[in-house]
Amino acid sequence: MRETVKGRILSGMRPTGRLHIGHLQVLEHWAALQEEYECFYMVADWHALTTTFDETRELAQNIREMVLDWLAVGLDPKKSVLFVQSHVKEHAELHLLFSMITPQSWLERVPTYKEQVQQFSQAGKDISTYGFLGYPLLQAADILVYKADAVPVGEDQLPHLELCREVARRFNHLYRVKLFPEPQAKLAEVPLLPGVDGRKMSKSYGNEITLAASPEEIKQRVRQMITDPARIHPTDPGHPEVCVVDLYQKIYNAEAVADQEERCRRGQVGCVPCKNLLAEKISAALAPIRERRQQFAARPGLVAEILAEGAARAASVAAATLAEVRQAMGLV
Repeated sequence: MRETVKGRILSGMRPTGRLHIGHLQVLEHWAALQEEYECFYMVADWHALTTTFDETRELAQNIREMVLDWLAVGLDPKKSVLFVQSHVKEHAELHLLFSMITPQSWLERVPTYKEQVQQFSQAGKDISTYGFLGYPLLQAADILVYKADAVPVGEDQLPHLELCREVARRFNHLYRVKLFPEPQAKLAEVPLLPGVDGRKMSKSYGNEITLAASPEEIKQRVRQMITDPARIHPTDPGHPEVCVVDLYQKIYNAEAVADQEERCRRGQVGCVPCKNLLAEKISAALAPIRERRQQFAARPGLVAEILAEGAARAASVAAATLAEVRQAMGLV
């Protein structure tokens, strides 16, 4: 691994298949970080099992599709370590050892725990499992096994990162060592894009625009976008602030969005021309990603090779950490 300027980064994503444009700015942030940090980017397949333990048929394919998107956006296996979580067994060992010293109450107080158990229960699925309760601790192991200095996270993940720091402090205190750093959040301003129907963008809702979408697919999705419900005719005054199309225009047509909004309010432009323009802008923005993805996908075995090499590199770092952990805990 090349010399770095600022330290080490760990981040990951659950493999859900092809990524959508809601993930784009997160991935662009990851790509920028690899120019300044030693980055470990993880396919979090064990984390996926905490909620999809009964839906694993497409897991291997989902991993491949997601990594192709990573490569297409600019994650470079020569600059970053790209690997699958379950291919580095030290994550599981450190998770087990952390579970011996972490109070159960610490896990139960994580804000998302009860909230997500309730949400899944309302949808008819019981995720009140040992694995789901412990997944923030597994996240701590993911981070600390590489002694990461920083973690790119959204604000909703800050309680998980604070738990990670608490575990690091507790371990260092119990065993009188300075083994683990207290990783800091690397927050980025990532606007939340809704799906075409105004709800959270999600594959399960079928309201996403994938990074690999063709121009025709993009056009079809944009046609489905929710616009001002009070606007019946193209010449009616519009209200851009309630329009999903306008939210996208702010990102993909930023240089002209103010003019578009003013014309909309005056009834000088209809929703169909706005959607057509937006579809063109999104398609143009995704074209380089789509082309690079096709090139990577055309190389059989490429993703498997990258992940195998990444797992070997990650395991060498993780194994060194575990040797120190066992020594500190007297497991010799």
